[in-house]
Amino acid sequence: MQFNVRPYVCGALGRIDTALLGKLMAAGPKVRPALQSPDAALFSSTPLPPYHRAGDSYAFAWGERGPNAAEDDWITVAETYETPGLIGDSRRVSLHTGALGLVDVYYVRLGEAIYFSSLIQPLLSLVPVAIDWSAWASILQVTFPLGEATPFTEIKRLPGASALVFEHGRLATERRLPRWLRTEPYEAWTSPQEIVELLHRVYEDYAGRKLLVPVSGGYDSRLLASVAMARGFDVESWTTSPDDGTDTDIAFARSITRELGIPHRVVGQDAAAYPADAMEVARRLEYLTPHHAWYAPFAKEVHGAGRILIDGLAGGPLLKNFMVSGAALEATTQAERSAAVLGSLSLGQPSQPFLSKAAAQWMEETVREQFAAATSMLHGHRAELPLSVLHTRTVRGIARSAVNLVGPEASFAAPFIHPEFFDAALSVGVARKDKGRFYREVLYAANPRVAALPSTNVIKQPLQRMPLRSTAAPARSYAHNMLETLATRVPGLLSDELHEVVAGGPDALTRFNGWNDRFWVRGLVLFGLYLSDFENDLADLTTPFS
Repeated sequence: MQFNVRPYVCGALGRIDTALLGKLMAAGPKVRPALQSPDAALFSSTPLPPYHRAGDSYAFAWGERGPNAAEDDWITVAETYETPGLIGDSRRVSLHTGALGLVDVYYVRLGEAIYFSSLIQPLLSLVPVAIDWSAWASILQVTFPLGEATPFTEIKRLPGASALVFEHGRLATERRLPRWLRTEPYEAWTSPQEIVELLHRVYEDYAGRKLLVPVSGGYDSRLLASVAMARGFDVESWTTSPDDGTDTDIAFARSITRELGIPHRVVGQDAAAYPADAMEVARRLEYLTPHHAWYAPFAKEVHGAGRILIDGLAGGPLLKNFMVSGAALEATTQAERSAAVLGSLSLGQPSQPFLSKAAAQWMEETVREQFAAATSMLHGHRAELPLSVLHTRTVRGIARSAVNLVGPEASFAAPFIHPEFFDAALSVGVARKDKGRFYREVLYAANPRVAALPSTNVIKQPLQRMPLRSTAAPARSYAHNMLETLATRVPGLLSDELHEVVAGGPDALTRFNGWNDRFWVRGLVLFGLYLSDFENDLADLTTPFS
C-alpha cells in the first residue's frame, strides 16, 4: 500500500506513554512527526502541515479535502470536507472523524490515553489479538461491522460525526448530530432538472482534472458520465465484471459510452488469480467485509491511470431508495421499520443451513441489537430509511472500494456526498423515489438518449451467462481450505449440513451457485482467512453460543 494521496497517520492524546507511542510508530508504515505536545502527538507518512497554527492552537486534517483556515468547530470541518482531523490547544484536544466517517480512524484506550491509527494492524502491537464475535456476527449476516466494532475486540473504529476529547485531564467521547440530522431536510419539491444543475456545480471542483468515470449498466455511473461529458471534461471510462455471472454490465456500458463518445476500456479478470485477489483485498481491508474481491484488478489499474476516479458512492440510497423495501415504506411502528431495513441489509436464507442453530439464533439477536444501536439517532427522522442504509452499509461496506482500494494510492471523488447535492437529494421524499421513478426523471434531464438505454437497474435477466470467478476451480480450492479451517477450529459455528459439504472436498461447493449461498460462503471464507492469519495469536476460540 502506497500512501500517495492520503497519508497514513498515527498518534495519541491524553496522558501519553511514550514507550507505547514508540511501539505504535514502529509497527506501521514509516512516519515523521507532524505534532508533538504534552497532550497530543501526530505522525504522518508524508509531510502534514496544519491548516491552522496560531500560538498554542493547531488544526490538522488528512482526508483528500480539507479547510485552508480555522473553522468554528470540528463538526464543521467533518461535515464540509468529510475528513478526519486533530484540533487542539493547551486546554483541549479533539480527534475527530468525518461526518459520515468514510476515512477510518481506529483507536485503543490504554489508561488515560488514546492511541490511534488509520490502520488496524499497527494497533495490534499494543493489545492482545482477540476475536470480536459480535463484529463477526454482523460481518457474516450483513457483510460489514456495525457501530464501533472491528474484528478485534480491543480495537474500535471511531464512528462518523464523533470525536475523542482530552480536556481537564480527562478523556471523553463527543457525539454530534451531522448537518442532515440537526436540520431535517423537509420536502422542497426539488425538481430533477435542479438535481442535475446541482451536480454540474459539484463538477466545478474538478475543472481541469482528468477524470476516470467507471461505467456499469446502472443509473449512478451513467448520470456521472453524462454530466462530466456535458461539461466538456477530459473523460475516460473503464468497466469490469462484478463477477455476477453475466455480461450485462459490460454490454450496457459499451452502449452508454458509445452514445456519450467516451473512450472505453474493459478491465479483464483472471479466474486463476481469484484466490490471490481475495486474500489481498481481505487483508488490505483488514477483514472488515467480504465485498470487493472482484474489484482488485480494476483498482490496481486505476493506481496508474493518472486520473481522478469519479465514484457513484451513495447515489442509490439518495436517489432511488436502494435497499429500502416496500415493507419499510409501509411500516407503521419504529420496530417494524427497523426490522424491515435490517431485513433488506441482511443476506437471505441460503439453500441449506450454513450455521448451527445455536450460532444462527445468537447471531440474529446480536445483529438486531447492534443495528438498533447503530441507527438509533436516525429514528423518527423523515429520511430515516435512506440514512439507515448510508450510515451502515454505504460507509462500512461499499465505500471501502473507493476509500481503501483505489485510495490511498489514487484520488477519488464522490459527487453525491457533496454537501449541497447530498442535502438536496435527501430532501426528496422517499415516495417520489419509489421504484426508481425520480431517478429516471433525473437521468432524462441529464441526457435523454442515455436515459433511454437499457439498465441493470431494470433488466434483471442476463444477455449471456458468464462463468463466475468466485466459484471456479481455483476459488473453490481456496474457499474449501478456509472452510476446513472453520470446521476444525470453530466446529460449533457450522451446521451439520455444511460440515458434510466441507468433508466432500472442493467440488462439493459447486452446489452453492445462488446469490445468497455465494455471499454466505464469502463471509465464512473471510472468517477462515482471519483465523488462519492469526492462528498463532488467538489463544481463546471459545464462542458466545457454545
